[in-house]
Amino acid sequence: MDEVPTADALVVVDVQNAFVSGAEAVPGYARLLAAVAAMLENARASGVPVIFIQNDGPSGAVDEPHTSGWELHFTPRPGEHIVRKERDDGFDGTGLDDLLAASGVETVAICGMLSEMCLAATARTAMAIGYGVILPHDGHATYDVPPGPGGSPGVPAHLAARAAEWSLGDEVTIVASASDVRFARHQAG
Repeated sequence: MDEVPTADALVVVDVQNAFVSGAEAVPGYARLLAAVAAMLENARASGVPVIFIQNDGPSGAVDEPHTSGWELHFTPRPGEHIVRKERDDGFDGTGLDDLLAASGVETVAICGMLSEMCLAATARTAMAIGYGVILPHDGHATYDVPPGPGGSPGVPAHLAARAAEWSLGDEVTIVASASDVRFARHQAG
């Protein structure tokens, strides 16, 4: 197996209460939360920047700002950042790139949800602007895709998440487990 690159930042995308508890929770949310918790623990122990992306949903949505569903599931610690967004891409109209650049970040580990939407959009932009991206297979999730037009079948959430990984191409480093991700502060050279 090739050696997994080391991440020098962790980006946690939209791990908000509405998506990991209650009726709107993604399938497999307990596994996702365990993976994100492990990544947070490792990133914090390594002293790398931790950035939480928080989606501001529209009025009436489960993630409408300042509702219980909108709240982050994991509490950021002092010195960790929250980047609020209104669109899928965590870089679009936010200060995410500035935060990463100010810390000299070269490679980010990304986790969260939804696999094919906000997580994938954020990962794509990260790669497009020059960051390395590490994505653990157990560190992201989405919903079941319902049947579509013309009798096309629905897709179980775990397969939709796998397809989202695959769609990122060969620039992303996909690892089996959050426990496979290594963190270390970037050393300017």
